[in-house]
Amino acid sequence: MLAGVVAVARKAKKVSAAKKYADGTTYKDSKGKTRRRVSSPGTKRGDAYCARTVSQKRTPKVKVRRKAWGCKGQKSVG
Repeated sequence: MLAGVVAVARKAKKVSAAKKYADGTTYKDSKGKTRRRVSSPGTKRGDAYCARTVSQKRTPKVKVRRKAWGCKGQKSVG
């Protein structure tokens, strides 16, 4: 038995959603491939993204990504 050894739990630092889900950050998709988060506000692709996410639950990630895409309702302005 180890006498005098105290287990200390480390508290993980909280990273803000704005930093974690910012443009240019990378993530792994379901197949393990590394992808980059890139937004294109003011484009047809942006309009499609905004229309698709307008009805999603407002999680911190969704809020940050919709802001990056320049979403105002169902349209992307930027």
